[in-house]
Formats: sequence, C-alpha cells, structure tokens
Amino acid sequence: MKIGLSYVPPMTFVLHRFLLSVAILLPVFFVLRKRLPRASQTLVRLVILCLIFVSIIALQALGLLNENSGVTAVLAYTQPLFVFCLAVPILQEQATIAKLSGVAVGFAGVVILSLGRISSFALDSVVVLLLSAFLWAAQALYYKKYLSHVDPFIAHFLQLAVGTIPLVMWSLTANSFTIPTSINYAAVLAYSSIGALAIGNIIYLFLLQHEEATTLSGSTLIIPTVALLIGWLLLGESLNRESLFGALLTLGGIYLVNVKRKAKGGSYFATLKEKARPTQ
Repeated sequence: MKIGLSYVPPMTFVLHRFLLSVAILLPVFFVLRKRLPRASQTLVRLVILCLIFVSIIALQALGLLNENSGVTAVLAYTQPLFVFCLAVPILQEQATIAKLSGVAVGFAGVVILSLGRISSFALDSVVVLLLSAFLWAAQALYYKKYLSHVDPFIAHFLQLAVGTIPLVMWSLTANSFTIPTSINYAAVLAYSSIGALAIGNIIYLFLLQHEEATTLSGSTLIIPTVALLIGWLLLGESLNRESLFGALLTLGGIYLVNVKRKAKGGSYFATLKEKARPTQ
C-alpha cells in the first residue's frame, strides 16, 4: 500500500483496488451461482457493513500516506484491543486471563517490532489510523453479530461492489481518476487488490464466521511478524535483536489467545477433525 501511494493519491489508489477486486470476483460470483439474500433486513445490514468497510480502507490509505509503515503497524493493530473491549459486552464472548494477556503481549511485540521504523507521530494521522482500527473492530463485531449467516463470499463481494459507488462518485467530483502506466504500479495494484483485498478478506470473513472475534483478532497480530520476515527474505532488510524479541512476543501472545480453545478442542477446525474420525 505504501508503494502504491507513491504513484497516486490515497482515494484514487483505493478506487483502483476496489474496481480491480470487483472485476476479478464478478465472474466467480456467476460461475459459483451465488445468490444475494432476499430478506430486506439482511440487505440493509449488508449495506451498512459495506459503508463501514470502505471507510476502513480509505482511512488506512489516508493515514498511511503521511506515516511510515512502523507507525501504521502499531496503530492499525490496536484493533485486537478494541475487539476485546467490545466483544465481551456485545457478543458475550468469554474474557479469559489468557486472552487478555495474549492480546497485551502480542501488541507489545508489534510495538517492539516497529521501534526501529517509528520516527514521529503526526496527530492527524494518529487519529485517522486509530479510527480505522476502531472501525475494523466494529466491522468484525457487526458481521459476527448480525451477518454471520451470510456467505462470506457474498458479503465481501457486496462490500467491494457497494463500496465502489461512493468512491466513483468522489472520483467524478474531484476529477481524479488517473491510472499510472508503470509496470511496478500494476504489480503492486494486482497484489494489494486480488491477494489482500479480495481473497484475503474473504478468508477473514470465513474465519470470523466460525471463530470467536477475540481469538481471530488476536491472531491477526502475526501479520507484522510475517512482514518482518518477508522484508528480510525478499528486500534484504536487517533483523536486529529488538525485531526478533518483538516477533517472539507477538507469537507468544497469539499462542495465549488461542491456547484455551485448543485445550478445549472447541474451534470450528477442531470440530471438523472430530467429525472426520471414524466411528468404532
């Protein structure tokens, strides 16, 4: 995303991502013969979900424009903290000591991971990125509470299709629809759209449909650690002691968030394994 923003303004980049994602998923929608929900209440709730989603992506791009990736990682991954605070009263999920400790330890790991990349905090960018993290948490809880019966593919396809409408309206008003001819931009756009925005979010909603929101959000803390390893392997970025310590803390936090459910065997995937066992 940071590379893409060096070519075009934030809202233009978001529009490009949405348009390409819709173009990729639309044929799949028809091939799989997906059908939209008919219940009016469900459709209204899906539209609200779509508006929340496009707001999240737009705010992330706007915040990332004026901040480095380290600051963005720390602020974006305050989302599990918001989820934990909201999921207990709203979804009545169990607030265990292990989960609370896991989220705290994992977030501390993200902070340590990003220490070398944090230079300064612009107040406006901090507010924007924190708002995007809060909306990300709200979106997860909203889907979990009201729309978990909807096919994740349909829900996300609608998020992209409906979310494209206000983006196109903005583009027409601002007269800001430019498409760079750079091959590098095309590659960045393809990956951030098809891989992250389209496929990645369908997987996220699928997991959210079957797992507790607190467990899943805590597990997303692994993303900065993966980014650290990819930067080391592909970009030749250095690995210092602080980064390795932060990565270990993050992985430890994720373990604590998930260990309770693993011990009980209560997750969706544990249930699938149980069903697959042959009967005597």
